[in-house]
Amino acid sequence: MNILSIQSHVAYGHVGNASAAFPLQRLGAEVWPVHTVQFSNHTGYGAWRGQVFGADLVRDVVNGIEERGVLPKCDGVLSGYMGDAAIGEAILEAVAKVKAANANAQYCCDPVIGDVGRGVFVRPGIPEFMRDRAVKSADVVTPNQFELDYLSGMETKSLPAAIAAVDKVHAAGPRTILVTSLHLEDTPKDSIELLASGPDGKFRLRTPLLDISVNGAGDAIAALFFFHLLSAHSSAEALSHAASSIFGLMQRTKAANSREILLVAAQDEFVNPTRRFRAEKL
Repeated sequence: MNILSIQSHVAYGHVGNASAAFPLQRLGAEVWPVHTVQFSNHTGYGAWRGQVFGADLVRDVVNGIEERGVLPKCDGVLSGYMGDAAIGEAILEAVAKVKAANANAQYCCDPVIGDVGRGVFVRPGIPEFMRDRAVKSADVVTPNQFELDYLSGMETKSLPAAIAAVDKVHAAGPRTILVTSLHLEDTPKDSIELLASGPDGKFRLRTPLLDISVNGAGDAIAALFFFHLLSAHSSAEALSHAASSIFGLMQRTKAANSREILLVAAQDEFVNPTRRFRAEKL
């Protein structure tokens, strides 16, 4: 499997491509990473160094990959944090190139906009670009609950509301949706839920809620879900595999009291999760 991953990158720690690429490689995929930023560390530290790259650099790197004649072998494009709408347009151009070369290739968009409790944390124009352009071009989207609410224009406090919101996002274009974190009216306080919806149906999965706050887990679960979806062609299987791996990763990270997710130390969780969770069909 070959995946073109266009995301941010950090030298220290694990977010963006520094979170998504290694799990994919550990599972056996070839990853072609294209960086939209190069920072010293993620912005959660409050201080960082580096640069946001322009859309022309993204286009240039993708054009260079195209010149190698390998786009017909690309199985999917994965995107995350975009930086600005111009970079987003360059990503959509890359998706168009890949799909022109391989009609079976899929585009997975992690629509990074914000989060519950934090609100919108991306630059002005990005939320609208995600809603009006990126999601409509995607085969797969992986919003969190805050992003699902924004993309659907709905409030998801209950399971029926979450299902209705997912259906509204489906209507915009994506065939498969993973909601990476849900706290609903019937969700126990010590649990977190994930919801997957695809051609094979809608599935709910619940894991224990770990008392930990780190960056990069969303980038990793989007990559894992996309890989398993491409491999198994089942949103239920992709949900089960991805959620089990991320729970193991987060559990190891919490046990070590680490500020960064232990992506390398916990790498066996990607291949053989310590604890397996099964998706429940709705």
